Amino acid sequence: MGLNLIIKAMAVLIVTVFYPYEMAWSLPFHTPKKHLSTRRGDQTKIKGISLVAPPEPFRINPFQEIESIGAEWVSIVPYAFARKGSPVLHYDTPIQWWGERPNGVVASIRKAHENGLKVMLKPHVYIPDGWVGDLHFDTESDWLKWEEGYRNYVLKMASIAAEEQVELLCFATEFKHSILKRSAFWNSLILEVRKQYPGLLTFSANWDYFEEIPFWDQMDLIGVSAYFPLSQNRLPTVNHLRKRWKTTRRRLKTISAKYHKKVLFTEYGYLSVDYATKGHWILEPNIKRYAVNEGAQANALEALYRAFWESQWWAGGFLWKWYPNDLTYTGFPADKDYTPQGKMAIETIKKWYKYEGNTR
Repeated sequence: MGLNLIIKAMAVLIVTVFYPYEMAWSLPFHTPKKHLSTRRGDQTKIKGISLVAPPEPFRINPFQEIESIGAEWVSIVPYAFARKGSPVLHYDTPIQWWGERPNGVVASIRKAHENGLKVMLKPHVYIPDGWVGDLHFDTESDWLKWEEGYRNYVLKMASIAAEEQVELLCFATEFKHSILKRSAFWNSLILEVRKQYPGLLTFSANWDYFEEIPFWDQMDLIGVSAYFPLSQNRLPTVNHLRKRWKTTRRRLKTISAKYHKKVLFTEYGYLSVDYATKGHWILEPNIKRYAVNEGAQANALEALYRAFWESQWWAGGFLWKWYPNDLTYTGFPADKDYTPQGKMAIETIKKWYKYEGNTR
C-alpha cells in the first residue's frame, strides 16, 4: 500500500508540474494577444516603422538600425498589383522585388524577429494612376473575379502570418468603395482570415472615411492611415499643429469609445518639404515645386506625438517609411521623401520612441 501511495503521489506531481508546461507549447498560437493588450488603461505603444521591401535579399541588416532608434515594431508590406479598371490581381510574379514575394516576406519577418522586433504584416494593392479606395466594376462577373484574386492573396498572407507567428495582420489597406458596396465579401473574408490566423487583426482605413467602416467590431484595433491635412503654412509650428489636431483627435477618441478598441495609425508620416502638412495628394504630383524643408517634417511629427502619446485609447503607429540596403529612393528625391533617414526628424523619433517624450 505504501508503494502504491508513493506511485500515485508521484503521478500527481508529474501531472501538476509538467503537464501545464507541455500544454503551454501545444496550445494554438495565440502569443500576439499577449504582446499587445487592447485593454483600456494599458499604456503600451506600438513604436513602429514601415519597411520598404528590397529588390534583393538584405545586404545590410536594416533591423539593427531600426531598433537603435527605439522602434519595437516593423511593418512588412508585400504589394500586389492591378491595372486600373482590370479585375485581375497580380502577385508573386518574377518582375516583383524579392521583399514583396513570399520567400522575401518570410525572410524579412524572420530577420525582424531575430532582432527582437514585433511585426505587422500589411498587404497592399498598388494600382498605377489609380487608388484601391476608388476600386469599382460595372459587372458582377468582374467583381467576383477581383474578389477571388484578392481572397487568394490575403489568405496567403494570413497563412504566412500564422506560420511565422506574426504579431499583427492588417488584412487590407485603404479600400473604400468596395467595402461599402460589397460588405458580404468582406465579412466572409474576415471569417476566413480568422480561421487561418489567430493573432491580432486590423484594417487600414484612409483618414477621410475611417468612421464609415462597417466591420470595426470584428477587428482588434481600429486602423487608420493618418494623413490628415492640418495646415496650409509653409513651416507650421508645433503648437499650431497641436491645435489643428484637436477636432480630429476628438473624432478618433469617439470611435475608440464606440467600439471599445484602441486606434492604431497603420501609417503616418510627412514629406520633408515646404507645406508638409497640407496633404500628400497635393504635394506628391508637384513635388518638384516644393523646396526641401526638414523642419516642417520634424515639427509635424513632434506635434503628432504630443497630441496622441498620452492618450490611453491611442495604440501607437507605423512611420512611413524606411529604406533598407542603401536602396535608391523610390518616387521622390531622397531629401524630400517621407523617410526620416539622415534628417532632423530622426532625432524627434528617437526622443519619443526611445524615451517616450521625456526629454521634451
